[in-house]
Amino acid sequence: MSNFIKDVKRRFASKKLEFKLRHGFAQRGRVPGGGKVGDGKVGFAGTLRTKLVARHLRKNAEGKYEEVGKREVLNRKVTTAFVNFIVAQLQVETSIFGDFKYHDSGTGVGAESAGDTALGTPCGEARTSGTQDEGGETYEYESVATHTYAGPFAITEHGLFNASTGVTLMDRTVFAAINVISGDKIEFTFTIQFSAEA
Repeated sequence: MSNFIKDVKRRFASKKLEFKLRHGFAQRGRVPGGGKVGDGKVGFAGTLRTKLVARHLRKNAEGKYEEVGKREVLNRKVTTAFVNFIVAQLQVETSIFGDFKYHDSGTGVGAESAGDTALGTPCGEARTSGTQDEGGETYEYESVATHTYAGPFAITEHGLFNASTGVTLMDRTVFAAINVISGDKIEFTFTIQFSAEA
């Protein structure tokens, strides 16, 4: 087989894999060949996986908070801004690298995009600073924050940032509306998994 035909077949395989990865038809992780997906060779794809759990809490007749609803969403969009931020931090580290603990929520319903840099429609209340711990595995980062709402909202999105205002959005997750009233709480648990090569 000529080198030309081999090269055409390799490029076709790369484009096919790139399409499958982009549209969720292939598992992400190590693939043979070296190089980058889309450069004419078969290469490596990222293995960042996320999970968001949102627990809706409301006071009962006895004045105690109890769970009245829950949303759980897997593997939505880690942003391009966050990936670029990691690369920059590996070159010149700053203190804000370890500050991805600020939880924000909003009422936007647009689909998540890797290009997101902010929530679709923030609810306008201050971000809540969450915990910073390992998740259930040593390769998981987890942040938990509970926000008490001052007014009624149909909360449909969550984002994790590295500052109380502005700066970098790690992940935006959209879910079915949680209808809160004044005094209601939502406990957000965000987990990101950095899987090493198997």
